[in-house]
Amino acid sequence: MNMLDAGRNLTYQLTHQLGAAIIQGHYAVDKTFPTEAELSQQFNISRSVTREAVKMLTAKGLIASRPRQGIRVMPSTHWNMFDPDVLAWTLNSRPSLELLKEFTQLRLAIEPEAAALAAENYQEEARIKPIGVALARMKSADEGKDDPLEADIDFHCSILAASNNRFFFQLRDFIQVALRVSIASTNQLKGVLNANYDDHKKIYDAICAGKPDAANAAVRSLLLEAQQLINNSISSRKS
Repeated sequence: MNMLDAGRNLTYQLTHQLGAAIIQGHYAVDKTFPTEAELSQQFNISRSVTREAVKMLTAKGLIASRPRQGIRVMPSTHWNMFDPDVLAWTLNSRPSLELLKEFTQLRLAIEPEAAALAAENYQEEARIKPIGVALARMKSADEGKDDPLEADIDFHCSILAASNNRFFFQLRDFIQVALRVSIASTNQLKGVLNANYDDHKKIYDAICAGKPDAANAAVRSLLLEAQQLINNSISSRKS
């Protein structure tokens, strides 16, 4: 394993390097993990740095301390998948179709309702305007003047913010991380480079018109298409 770069925050860097290594399978599940002293020696850093990194990995559900057993690597069912770091490490390590399917199922449970709530807030211009700005970015992306992935992510995250629901809003970081892989993967399955502008405009128009049911349906239609593409790919792989 490479030594850490002196120019970065050592605790942050050690946490990320060890977290990614755990998810990539470099440390066996339910087996002994290096002690703080061993990590300090291996990376030539202080015990305080390794102690904080171990605390962060424990909070993310990747490791746990057990009496008389030391630090152990936890199975993936214990990982905090709502933690953007854990999600990013998992997606970068093994962005499986099954994982994308689970994420799309979660989006189906959240985003249509967020769009409906945004439509109920359609008169609050400050909340709705960012969705329109993101949609304009998507149009520019179609013309090669903006980043299509960033514009698409901005659109969906702006809807979460416009819902005026604090729980949905706090999912933004998680959604943003997962969308980077999910959108790119589903666009690849469709055989296109950019998201469909017209489909997204239907969502925006329904929100601006104050039509919660239509906004909900437009988002659901978009996500169901992505879900079907993933399901078809999984079925093709198994056949």
